Amino acid sequence: MKAAWYEQLGAAREVLTVNDMAASGVEAGEVLVKVYASGVNPSDVKQRGGWGGLKMRAARVIPHNDGAGIIEAVGQGVSPQRIGQRVWLYKATFARAMGTAAEYVTIPAQQAVELPDPVSFAIGASLGVPAMTAHHCIFKDGSVQGQTLLVTGGAGAVGHYAIQLAKWGGAQVITTVSSMAKAETAQAAGADQVINYKTESVVERVREITQQKAGIDRVIEVDFAGNLDSNLALLKLDGVIAAYASDSNREPPLPFYGFASKNLTIHTVLVYAMSDTAHSHAITDITACLEAGILQPNIAQQFPLDEIAAAHEMQESGEAIGKILIELAS
Repeated sequence: MKAAWYEQLGAAREVLTVNDMAASGVEAGEVLVKVYASGVNPSDVKQRGGWGGLKMRAARVIPHNDGAGIIEAVGQGVSPQRIGQRVWLYKATFARAMGTAAEYVTIPAQQAVELPDPVSFAIGASLGVPAMTAHHCIFKDGSVQGQTLLVTGGAGAVGHYAIQLAKWGGAQVITTVSSMAKAETAQAAGADQVINYKTESVVERVREITQQKAGIDRVIEVDFAGNLDSNLALLKLDGVIAAYASDSNREPPLPFYGFASKNLTIHTVLVYAMSDTAHSHAITDITACLEAGILQPNIAQQFPLDEIAAAHEMQESGEAIGKILIELAS
């Protein structure tokens, strides 16, 4: 099979190789999937680059956790009726060496989720990390019906899904962006109010939108450290921050008594550490939204496998608005 891999950590063009290699066998509890599309996530490029002291998990790693395709074979204990099933994939390379940047991938059967017709493989490959992260951030504490949520970075992959899922859950959604183009993306996702944090005061605008009332019930946060002060100012009593990243400062100081004075809750969310129950809840709701035509990713660009280094560089640039994909079949 044709695949992309790296055998040492480093810059994309220095370590990524695209060539032929043998496909792995199918063990008990696994399925073999012919990959049609592979999704690129920030965690994929961070792993390849050795971000934060990350190490090689194997001598050779095929990157990418997310993907979509068709099951072609099953291992012992998996129903043969799954052969031919269209699926979307998550956590393909978590604690494993074989991700979705290849024509075929073997994966635990429960991590290959049926993809409803007529949802495209491109959409399927855009789900795993961002949609599951968004779901857990929003629904970890139950229903958000009637609540007011702030989604920071509403044009990003997680933020875009967070807006759609929060609206599906019955919340009012305010989101922040950094440009007019990103504002249009967030509005298309269904945000009730969009704030350009480059040109407006987020605190003043949110207070204006909420008419100085109770404030925000829940924040879906892309930069915990960077937005700590504004979130503390805006959250109501018993409010919640669900944060899935803090790249501006990986070890931010925490104003304990500021949080205590409002009885605030902080949830740190990492999709790879979510429980099986949390993944199951996310799959149920994501499937329902797909069947209803509610979830639509914003796809920034699709690359052929031979151009995977360019795809990784675009992800690292921070300039892409939406999900970056690798096309492997049509």
